[in-house]
Amino acid sequence: MFTDAEISQWNRHWQGRPVEEIVEWALLVAKGRAVVTTNFRAYEAVLLHLVTRVQPDIPVLWVDHGWNRPATYRHAEDLTRRLRLNLKVYTPTMTVARYQALHGAPPTAEQEEALRQFSQVFKLEPFQRAMREMAPAVWLTALRRVQNPHRAGMEMVVRDAQVGVLKVSPLVEWTDEQMAAYVQAHDLPVEWDYFDPAKGDEKRECGLHVRWGQEGKGA
Repeated sequence: MFTDAEISQWNRHWQGRPVEEIVEWALLVAKGRAVVTTNFRAYEAVLLHLVTRVQPDIPVLWVDHGWNRPATYRHAEDLTRRLRLNLKVYTPTMTVARYQALHGAPPTAEQEEALRQFSQVFKLEPFQRAMREMAPAVWLTALRRVQNPHRAGMEMVVRDAQVGVLKVSPLVEWTDEQMAAYVQAHDLPVEWDYFDPAKGDEKRECGLHVRWGQEGKGA
């Protein structure tokens, strides 16, 4: 297990450094036990392109909650084919059809407790199951500080207490302009038609990256 001192040192060392070097370092630290997560929303291709250039067979975890737009599924197929992703798809134990028959539409952002229960079923349970089965040492994410207020102060390297791994977000400092420039330079697809019913709105976290009850709404 990595110490707090090591994590602090890494955050200082990698601040402002090229993302390519950060990715190479993270995969080296993982010693063959890295996983990268994706939800195939806009600009996800950036991190997937970066990591597969270094480790082509890295497991790519996608929790397909079943509520994605048709465009997202087509985008996922396109990107999987282009980058030859080693895609690992995990799905909830409850289907969308069953949920709709019993409960109707997903909860709204105002229905906080119901939204947390919804997220537990459709995102957290399959994600936690995937992490138990895949047992990575390092988890690479595409989180960025500009994405929502909760992420504004996040560090690049953290110990994720929920799944017990080192979580590295190489793109944490990048702006939307930098992401757009990267996909253009490498001729990567971008799909904007994306929907996450477990978040309620874009300022809220679904529970994968925060511990509910500690950070207020969405924590």
